[in-house]
Amino acid sequence: MTRRAHLTALFGLLLAAIAAGPAAAHPHVFVNAKAEIVFTADGSVQAIRHHWSFDEAYSAYITQGLDKNGDGKLTSDELAELAKINVESLPDVEFFTAAKLNGRKQEFGTPGEQVMSYADKVLTLVFTLPLKTPAKARSFGIEIGDPTYFVAFDIVDAPDAVVTKGAPQGCVVRVNRPPKLDDATQKRLAEADITATPDVSGLEVTTRALVACP
Repeated sequence: MTRRAHLTALFGLLLAAIAAGPAAAHPHVFVNAKAEIVFTADGSVQAIRHHWSFDEAYSAYITQGLDKNGDGKLTSDELAELAKINVESLPDVEFFTAAKLNGRKQEFGTPGEQVMSYADKVLTLVFTLPLKTPAKARSFGIEIGDPTYFVAFDIVDAPDAVVTKGAPQGCVVRVNRPPKLDDATQKRLAEADITATPDVSGLEVTTRALVACP
């Protein structure tokens, strides 16, 4: 299965995009993201705790029929199966995450501790992505996003966009966001074939963050 097919299976994006009309060609879904870098008691990097909030159109589409008791509210219990399916599919798209510890690429373990919530018309997925081998780090870098721009990740512009939990004293976080796409590029992507992976060669579409420790 191709990466685009995995993305379609993961989020149901293609059907959502078609329902939204031609203007929603690329990207198919927008995600506002936060990340928490979790350390162990001995100062090793243990995991990344992701917080992904989906755009209103996708949130409405993917939660249809999940209000089992018909009370007009979606609980975490009602969203549990959807959260499980999404997280179990993430290895197929490399978790939309890359990590380097002291300059060396890291492998991830099995994600878990997933929970979904729905508030103010926005669906949010929170889950923990553990490193396969926790280790102490002078530097720990992450990259979040979809390099094919099938899904557009936007790290929120807020003090808690990327934070640490339990980090050794003196660790600092720096976030490097990609530049905004110009109007011509956005128009080209919006008008592209909805069934094809867009050409984003030469574009920066992922966000990088670096945790530096003394």
